[in-house]
Amino acid sequence: MRRIIAGLAALLLLAGCGGGMKVETFAGRTPELKLEEYFVGRIKGSGLFEDRFGTVRRTFTFTMEGRMEGNTLILAEDFLYDDGERKQRVWRLARTGDGTWEGRADDVVGVGIGRGAGNAFQLTYVLKLPVSGSVWEVRFDDWLFRLDEETVLNRANVYRWGLWIGQVITTMRKLPAG
Repeated sequence: MRRIIAGLAALLLLAGCGGGMKVETFAGRTPELKLEEYFVGRIKGSGLFEDRFGTVRRTFTFTMEGRMEGNTLILAEDFLYDDGERKQRVWRLARTGDGTWEGRADDVVGVGIGRGAGNAFQLTYVLKLPVSGSVWEVRFDDWLFRLDEETVLNRANVYRWGLWIGQVITTMRKLPAG
């Protein structure tokens, strides 16, 4: 009986790791999401974290300021959480090829890997996340979708030890220059 239960558990874990969306399926969809265009300038947004049980645990607002330095997008994000906490993350996203990027930030472990096609962009990375006095390393599978000229929707599945623990959902709007 233990072998059957262990086998079923392994099968469930493998099922959670495979499949899913492929960025290539969005090729040709518009409006195209070009990071070096959309994220240069100012952006304002809001979002929430929903745990695996469907409970909204945290909400937040954020602003971003982006600029290009050569093939690198510098993206400064300033977050304000519903409990009053403030946090800043500065991404350095370097274009590595046609539609491919590498991302680094102070609280990211190693390098994030990004790929885009059409109106979609996927970024996977491991984040050091402070939780109740300790630091968890959680894996993010971020999907960004450009909905119109100003709006991007972001959905990030969050995993710890390979298990899905919840999702972050955000919307963002590009602000007019000036």
